[in-house]
Amino acid sequence: MSHFCDIFGTKQKYEIMKGSIQDTINERIMQSERGSFFFGQDFSDIGSPEAIKKALQRLVASGTLIRIAPGIYYYPKIDTEYGLGILKPSMLDIAEAIARRDRVSIAPTGSYALNMLGLSTQIEANAVFYTTGSTRRVPIGKGKGIQFIHTSSAKKMAFESRLMMLVVTAMREIGENNLTDHQLDIIKQHLTHVTQEEYTHDLQLAPAWVRKTLHKL
Repeated sequence: MSHFCDIFGTKQKYEIMKGSIQDTINERIMQSERGSFFFGQDFSDIGSPEAIKKALQRLVASGTLIRIAPGIYYYPKIDTEYGLGILKPSMLDIAEAIARRDRVSIAPTGSYALNMLGLSTQIEANAVFYTTGSTRRVPIGKGKGIQFIHTSSAKKMAFESRLMMLVVTAMREIGENNLTDHQLDIIKQHLTHVTQEEYTHDLQLAPAWVRKTLHKL
Protein backbone atom coordinates (compact mmCIF):
# COMPACT_ATOMS: atom_id res chain seq x y z
CA MET A 1 0.00 0.00 0.00
CA SER A 2 2.79 2.40 0.93
CA HIS A 3 4.52 1.55 -2.38
CA PHE A 4 1.52 2.84 -4.36
CA CYS A 5 1.31 5.90 -2.12
CA ASP A 6 4.98 6.65 -2.81
CA ILE A 7 4.42 6.39 -6.58
CA PHE A 8 1.35 8.62 -6.41
CA GLY A 9 3.12 11.09 -4.18
CA THR A 10 6.15 11.28 -6.49
CA LYS A 11 3.92 11.81 -9.53
CA GLN A 12 1.94 14.51 -7.74
CA LYS A 13 5.16 16.28 -6.67
CA TYR A 14 6.42 16.14 -10.28
CA GLU A 15 3.20 17.70 -11.60
CA ILE A 16 3.38 20.47 -8.98
CA MET A 17 7.05 21.13 -9.80
CA LYS A 18 6.33 21.14 -13.54
CA GLY A 19 3.51 23.61 -13.07
CA SER A 20 5.62 25.75 -10.75
CA ILE A 21 8.46 26.06 -13.28
CA GLN A 22 6.10 27.04 -16.08
CA ASP A 23 4.19 29.45 -13.83
CA THR A 24 7.42 31.12 -12.70
CA ILE A 25 8.68 31.50 -16.29
CA ASN A 26 5.29 32.78 -17.42
CA GLU A 27 5.23 35.32 -14.57
CA ARG A 28 8.64 36.70 -15.61
CA ILE A 29 7.52 36.97 -19.21
CA MET A 30 4.32 38.78 -18.26
CA GLN A 31 6.37 41.34 -16.32
CA SER A 32 8.40 42.13 -19.46
CA GLU A 33 7.49 44.44 -22.32
CA ARG A 34 6.01 42.94 -25.45
CA GLY A 35 8.67 42.68 -28.09
CA SER A 36 11.15 41.15 -25.62
CA PHE A 37 13.32 38.15 -26.51
CA PHE A 38 14.08 35.25 -24.20
CA PHE A 39 16.69 32.53 -24.25
CA GLY A 40 16.63 29.22 -22.42
CA GLN A 41 19.53 30.26 -20.19
CA ASP A 42 17.55 33.27 -18.98
CA PHE A 43 15.67 30.87 -16.70
CA SER A 44 18.58 28.69 -15.57
CA ASP A 45 17.88 29.58 -11.93
CA ILE A 46 14.38 28.07 -12.12
CA GLY A 47 15.01 24.47 -13.13
CA SER A 48 17.00 22.03 -15.24
CA PRO A 49 17.61 22.79 -18.95
CA GLU A 50 15.19 20.02 -19.95
CA ALA A 51 12.43 21.25 -17.63
CA ILE A 52 12.88 24.82 -18.88
CA LYS A 53 12.79 23.67 -22.51
CA LYS A 54 9.52 21.79 -21.95
CA ALA A 55 7.97 24.75 -20.12
CA LEU A 56 8.91 27.08 -22.97
CA GLN A 57 7.48 24.62 -25.49
CA ARG A 58 4.16 24.68 -23.63
CA LEU A 59 4.19 28.51 -23.65
CA VAL A 60 4.78 28.41 -27.40
CA ALA A 61 1.88 25.97 -27.80
CA SER A 62 -0.37 28.28 -25.77
CA GLY A 63 0.53 31.27 -27.95
CA THR A 64 2.32 33.20 -25.21
CA LEU A 65 5.68 32.94 -26.96
CA ILE A 66 6.88 32.52 -30.54
CA ARG A 67 9.87 30.26 -31.15
CA ILE A 68 12.25 32.17 -33.41
CA ALA A 69 15.05 29.60 -33.53
CA PRO A 70 16.39 26.82 -31.28
CA GLY A 71 16.65 28.37 -27.82
CA ILE A 72 15.36 31.81 -28.93
CA TYR A 73 11.82 32.93 -28.02
CA TYR A 74 9.84 36.10 -28.65
CA TYR A 75 7.10 37.69 -26.55
CA PRO A 76 5.20 39.21 -29.47
CA LYS A 77 4.06 42.76 -29.88
CA ILE A 78 0.38 42.99 -30.77
CA ASP A 79 -1.11 45.83 -32.81
CA THR A 80 -4.43 46.89 -31.33
CA GLU A 81 -4.76 50.20 -33.16
CA TYR A 82 -5.14 48.86 -36.70
CA GLY A 83 -6.05 45.28 -35.89
CA LEU A 84 -2.91 43.84 -37.46
CA GLY A 85 -2.48 41.31 -34.68
CA ILE A 86 0.97 39.90 -33.94
CA LEU A 87 3.86 42.03 -35.18
CA LYS A 88 6.82 39.84 -36.11
CA PRO A 89 10.34 41.03 -35.25
CA SER A 90 12.78 42.05 -37.97
CA MET A 91 16.06 40.24 -38.54
CA LEU A 92 17.76 43.29 -37.03
CA ASP A 93 15.65 42.96 -33.85
CA ILE A 94 16.65 39.30 -33.57
CA ALA A 95 20.31 39.99 -34.33
CA GLU A 96 20.45 42.72 -31.68
CA ALA A 97 18.86 40.40 -29.11
CA ILE A 98 21.50 37.75 -29.82
CA ALA A 99 24.22 40.41 -29.59
CA ARG A 100 22.92 41.55 -26.17
CA ARG A 101 22.92 37.97 -24.96
CA ASP A 102 26.47 37.38 -26.19
CA ARG A 103 27.62 40.85 -25.03
CA VAL A 104 29.01 41.78 -28.42
CA SER A 105 28.42 44.66 -30.84
CA ILE A 106 26.99 44.30 -34.34
CA ALA A 107 26.57 46.45 -37.44
CA PRO A 108 24.61 45.68 -40.64
CA THR A 109 26.35 45.06 -43.94
CA GLY A 110 25.45 47.17 -46.97
CA SER A 111 23.03 44.78 -48.65
CA TYR A 112 20.94 44.41 -45.51
CA ALA A 113 20.93 48.18 -44.87
CA LEU A 114 19.65 48.80 -48.41
CA ASN A 115 16.78 46.41 -47.88
CA MET A 116 15.88 47.79 -44.44
CA LEU A 117 15.67 51.36 -45.76
CA GLY A 118 13.64 50.48 -48.83
CA LEU A 119 16.50 51.34 -51.17
CA SER A 120 16.51 47.85 -52.66
CA THR A 121 13.81 45.27 -53.28
CA GLN A 122 16.24 42.38 -53.38
CA ILE A 123 15.56 39.93 -50.55
CA GLU A 124 18.44 37.71 -49.50
CA ALA A 125 18.18 34.46 -47.57
CA ASN A 126 20.68 35.65 -44.98
CA ALA A 127 20.70 38.95 -43.10
CA VAL A 128 24.42 39.65 -42.74
CA PHE A 129 25.98 41.61 -39.86
CA TYR A 130 29.48 42.45 -38.76
CA THR A 131 30.18 41.49 -35.16
CA THR A 132 32.90 41.82 -32.56
CA GLY A 133 32.06 38.21 -31.68
CA SER A 134 32.71 35.02 -33.60
CA THR A 135 31.74 34.31 -37.21
CA ARG A 136 28.70 32.02 -37.35
CA ARG A 137 25.24 31.54 -38.81
CA VAL A 138 21.97 31.33 -36.85
CA PRO A 139 19.15 29.61 -38.80
CA ILE A 140 15.84 31.49 -38.66
CA GLY A 141 12.96 29.63 -40.25
CA LYS A 142 13.09 27.68 -43.50
CA GLY A 143 16.13 28.56 -45.56
CA LYS A 144 16.67 31.89 -43.81
CA GLY A 145 19.20 32.91 -41.24
CA ILE A 146 21.42 35.56 -39.69
CA GLN A 147 25.07 35.51 -40.69
CA PHE A 148 27.55 37.11 -38.30
CA ILE A 149 30.97 38.03 -39.69
CA HIS A 150 33.75 38.90 -37.25
CA THR A 151 35.35 42.33 -37.55
CA SER A 152 37.83 44.26 -35.42
CA SER A 153 36.67 47.65 -36.74
CA ALA A 154 35.36 49.61 -33.74
CA LYS A 155 34.18 52.45 -35.99
CA LYS A 156 31.40 50.30 -37.47
CA MET A 157 29.97 49.81 -33.97
CA ALA A 158 30.18 53.37 -32.63
CA PHE A 159 26.90 54.78 -33.99
CA GLU A 160 24.37 56.07 -31.47
CA SER A 161 21.44 55.83 -33.89
CA ARG A 162 20.45 52.55 -35.48
CA LEU A 163 18.91 54.52 -38.35
CA MET A 164 22.03 56.59 -39.00
CA MET A 165 24.07 53.39 -39.02
CA LEU A 166 21.78 51.99 -41.71
CA VAL A 167 21.84 55.21 -43.76
CA VAL A 168 25.64 55.55 -43.77
CA THR A 169 26.13 51.83 -44.47
CA ALA A 170 23.63 51.90 -47.34
CA MET A 171 25.18 55.00 -48.91
CA ARG A 172 28.63 53.42 -48.80
CA GLU A 173 27.21 50.32 -50.47
CA ILE A 174 25.61 52.35 -53.30
CA GLY A 175 28.67 54.52 -53.89
CA GLU A 176 29.30 58.24 -54.20
CA ASN A 177 28.38 58.64 -57.85
CA ASN A 178 25.54 56.12 -58.00
CA LEU A 179 22.92 57.65 -55.69
CA THR A 180 19.71 58.58 -57.50
CA ASP A 181 17.43 61.47 -56.61
CA HIS A 182 14.77 58.94 -55.58
CA GLN A 183 17.18 57.22 -53.19
CA LEU A 184 18.22 60.57 -51.72
CA ASP A 185 14.58 61.46 -51.12
CA ILE A 186 14.10 58.19 -49.22
CA ILE A 187 17.23 58.83 -47.16
CA LYS A 188 16.08 62.38 -46.38
CA GLN A 189 12.77 61.05 -45.09
CA HIS A 190 14.52 58.54 -42.83
CA LEU A 191 16.73 61.27 -41.37
CA THR A 192 13.67 63.08 -40.02
CA HIS A 193 13.49 60.29 -37.41
CA VAL A 194 17.06 60.87 -36.18
CA THR A 195 17.60 63.34 -33.33
CA GLN A 196 19.96 66.27 -33.87
CA GLU A 197 22.28 64.96 -31.16
CA GLU A 198 22.50 61.51 -32.79
CA TYR A 199 22.93 63.03 -36.24
CA THR A 200 25.79 65.28 -35.13
CA HIS A 201 27.62 62.43 -33.38
CA ASP A 202 27.13 59.77 -36.04
CA LEU A 203 27.94 62.04 -38.98
CA GLN A 204 31.55 62.11 -37.80
CA LEU A 205 31.75 58.34 -38.37
CA ALA A 206 30.80 58.65 -42.05
CA PRO A 207 33.19 59.09 -45.00
CA ALA A 208 33.75 62.68 -46.15
CA TRP A 209 31.65 62.27 -49.30
CA VAL A 210 28.71 60.89 -47.26
CA ARG A 211 28.90 63.85 -44.86
CA LYS A 212 28.98 66.25 -47.82
CA THR A 213 26.00 64.57 -49.47
CA LEU A 214 23.90 64.55 -46.28
CA HIS A 215 24.63 68.23 -45.63
CA LYS A 216 23.00 69.03 -48.97
CA LEU A 217 19.72 67.23 -48.11
